[in-house]
Amino acid sequence: MLNQYLPFVALIIFGNIENLVLSSQGVVAGVNPVKLGIASFIAVAFWLTLGTFGTQIALPYVDFIDFGGGLIIFVLGAQAMLESIRGE
Repeated sequence: MLNQYLPFVALIIFGNIENLVLSSQGVVAGVNPVKLGIASFIAVAFWLTLGTFGTQIALPYVDFIDFGGGLIIFVLGAQAMLESIRGE
C-alpha cells in the first residue's frame, strides 16, 4: 500500500513545510491560535481524506501533480516570505 504513495512523497514533504509557513504567518498576523489550529486540523483531515481516496485516480498523472503542486507551494511560500519581510 505504501508503494502507491511513494511518487507523492516530495509533494507531501513540501506541502507540510508550506503549512508551517502559512501557520506561522497567521500567528504573526495576530490570528487566534485556537481557531487557526482548528482550521488547520480540518484542512489536513480534508486533504488526507481526498489524498487517500484520490490516489488511485491521480496515479497516472503524478508527474503533472508533483510539478503543479510544487510550483504552487513555491509561489505561496515566496509570497508568505515577501510579506513577512515587508512587514505586512
